[in-house]
Amino acid sequence: MRLSGSITALATPFNAAGELDLDAWRRLLDQQLEGGTQGVVVAGSTGEAAALFDAEYDALLRIAVEHIAGRIPVLAGTGLSNTAKTIEQTRRAGALGADAALIVTPPYVRPTQAGLVAHYTAIAEDGALPIVLYNVPGRTGGDLLPETVAQLAPHPRIVGIKEARSEPERMTALLAFKGEGFAVLSGDDPTACRAMLAGADGVISVASNVLPRAFRRLADLARGGKRDTAEALDARMRPAYDFLGVEPNPIPVKALLAGQGIGHGLRLPLLSLSAEHAGAVAEIARLVAQLELDCHDETVAA
Repeated sequence: MRLSGSITALATPFNAAGELDLDAWRRLLDQQLEGGTQGVVVAGSTGEAAALFDAEYDALLRIAVEHIAGRIPVLAGTGLSNTAKTIEQTRRAGALGADAALIVTPPYVRPTQAGLVAHYTAIAEDGALPIVLYNVPGRTGGDLLPETVAQLAPHPRIVGIKEARSEPERMTALLAFKGEGFAVLSGDDPTACRAMLAGADGVISVASNVLPRAFRRLADLARGGKRDTAEALDARMRPAYDFLGVEPNPIPVKALLAGQGIGHGLRLPLLSLSAEHAGAVAEIARLVAQLELDCHDETVAA
């Protein structure tokens, strides 16, 4: 498996009663396919995986696999705080038809680097799915260091890394391990353009939930080395990045999706967007709509 381009970490739509809205889920999947998204992640942190019951996880993943029908890769978030549980969840995702597993470093437990090597190696050796490493220290409390990635990258069942640290030095270090069997993906929207211009294979994005066409266009430009055009588009998207960071993910992006009729909120302990920031939703929604229109026209012209 070779992952590249614009990949969306999907939000999970709920209805007004707080239950899964599977009709909205299908509409979100269609929106992604129509926008040119090159892969999706089901039940990652943006998808509120920790708030999903097993039957809900199964339904979301099963529907995504059936609806997408092999057109783009479907990744399942399977990372938990224990290795045996992560293996079990990865097997579950494999049985439901996922193409790969996105596995965050074990949250809260803060293993050593040697423990991380043992953790990921055990999951890879189990063989249920190809796996993508995921490093997001701000959420997990641990950092998967480049020298640790160097030990894991050669494994044939470990096919990439999503790196959410934003420092250019971190991306530079990881790009040394990029190869035919190992993709390096940005996990930070505001620096994804810079990462792809530097050689990253793509991005796993939150913003592409509402900007699928724009992120596909950005990925095509940056990966094609068209620096000036890529940076100009990235600059236009900057207010959206800023808005999506005003409260913890996925609160802001779900406010935008709700305005599109996709979902009605979040599950506790997450609350809907606060009044302090709610006034910005309409302005950002207009920006999103214009970007999507412009990028659709540019894609057709290309």
